Amino acid sequence: METVRLSKRLAEMGVCSRREADVYIEKGWVKVNGAVAVLGQKVGPDDHIVVDKQALAAQSQRVTILLNKPVGYVSGQAEDGYQPAAVLIRPETHWSGDRSNHRFSRDHLKGLAPAGRLDIDSVGLLVLTQDGRVAKEIIGENSEVEKEYLVRVEGELNADGLRLLNHGLSLDGEALLPAKVWWQNQDQLRFILREGKKRQIRRMCELVGLRVVGLKRIRIGSIMLGDLPTGQWRYLAEDERFG
Repeated sequence: METVRLSKRLAEMGVCSRREADVYIEKGWVKVNGAVAVLGQKVGPDDHIVVDKQALAAQSQRVTILLNKPVGYVSGQAEDGYQPAAVLIRPETHWSGDRSNHRFSRDHLKGLAPAGRLDIDSVGLLVLTQDGRVAKEIIGENSEVEKEYLVRVEGELNADGLRLLNHGLSLDGEALLPAKVWWQNQDQLRFILREGKKRQIRRMCELVGLRVVGLKRIRIGSIMLGDLPTGQWRYLAEDERFG
């Protein structure tokens, strides 16, 4: 009988992330076949797993924040003198159009991490979350969530460049997944991707004779940037889902 780590099984069940699962196990919030689980424990397909209500309550209190990131901020940790986008999550930059039931709390900044990146010179929708399930859905290795971008370009597109942008390019020795790319207007392309390699769109464009001069993410899954002003943020509402 094949066994896997309990933390992996909990993540596969969609209960939480592996890291969060380890925390729940350490707190004694997980039982296997009626016995309190231990860190590193392995389980089989027939084992009965129960997660305490305390863990589920802790999970429900975690928030996900949508930010319209301006140029000049990095997505994650501060680097090269640039501030992380999370510094913009303040009461005074909270969008007045937020329709969620959340009220801002300093606790919402604890463990808040970007689910995906936007380059320092890119703008638009950036997701920051305390919820490992959300991060896995957006950037997990098996994620199917689409990301949509408006991309202003300069240069002369190669003869078969548009076809290659849709499918046929490789980066870092790996073939890229099929994309959806078309002209929005004479100097702007629209990209829909299901993966997120470092500076992927900029590098793809370089391979077909174009230079990116502006990049804006407008959608992640079913969540649109919409009317969220630059530099402001809102909570993901209780009835909103990326998938």
